[in-house]
Amino acid sequence: MSLTRRDTLALGIGAVSLAALPLRANAAVDDAIAAFTGGAAVSDGGVDLNAPEIAENGNTVPIEVGADGAAAIMLLAAGNPTPSVATFNFGKLAGARSASTRIRLAGTQDVIAIARMEDGSFKRAQANVKVTIGGCGG
Repeated sequence: MSLTRRDTLALGIGAVSLAALPLRANAAVDDAIAAFTGGAAVSDGGVDLNAPEIAENGNTVPIEVGADGAAAIMLLAAGNPTPSVATFNFGKLAGARSASTRIRLAGTQDVIAIARMEDGSFKRAQANVKVTIGGCGG
């Protein structure tokens, strides 16, 4: 079998495109975080994020998130085609600053929670979830 220049070029372009996929996903996550925080610094800790270490099915992964003094919490799935999952807003009279839901995960990936605190600061938590059967189709 001999490769023509056209075949070689096509293979090279395909390899570069595949290598750039994680960069585009990370850029989408970074853009979503920047939009939520307005570009402010985000510190680690101060957010409770409970996610299973292993999810047998990515269609329904239970997630719990909370932060004392949070005005809003944004939830992201870094490896999904659309990383933004949900934003939970809490009023001043909210009894608890926490939420629970079930989300879809395309595969093994990080789940990220960013909390906007009442004082205007931002806090972050992250958990890696290993998915045995993806939930976003392919």
